[in-house]
Amino acid sequence: MEENKNNGRDEIFSEKVKAGKRTYFFDVKSTRANDFYVTITESKKRFNKDNEGFTYEKHKIFLYKEDFNKFMDALNNTINHVKNELMPGVDFASFEHNHHENHEGKEVVVEAGKPSADNELRWD
Repeated sequence: MEENKNNGRDEIFSEKVKAGKRTYFFDVKSTRANDFYVTITESKKRFNKDNEGFTYEKHKIFLYKEDFNKFMDALNNTINHVKNELMPGVDFASFEHNHHENHEGKEVVVEAGKPSADNELRWD
């Protein structure tokens, strides 16, 4: 009998963000008990030293529902500190890209909006 490769952890939703030499994946997965969690994966393409192709170096974070709010608070506080305290003169909007891939792998155009007054990410 062939064993299920994902061990009952079905992928429900996925977003991919290309950022230079790195790609970030934001995935919602389910457990066997029908609970949900988020994985954030950073993937970097690395060329082999022996010039025989390349591999992907991956780093993954597992984020569970009980930690969503704490994670978002810490992330918002950290990013806002860099933007407002350490680099207040940088126009971060100039770094925005208008394309990303949705959970179906299709490229979509995103309107580059103006930063909100409170500059916070939301789970909405």
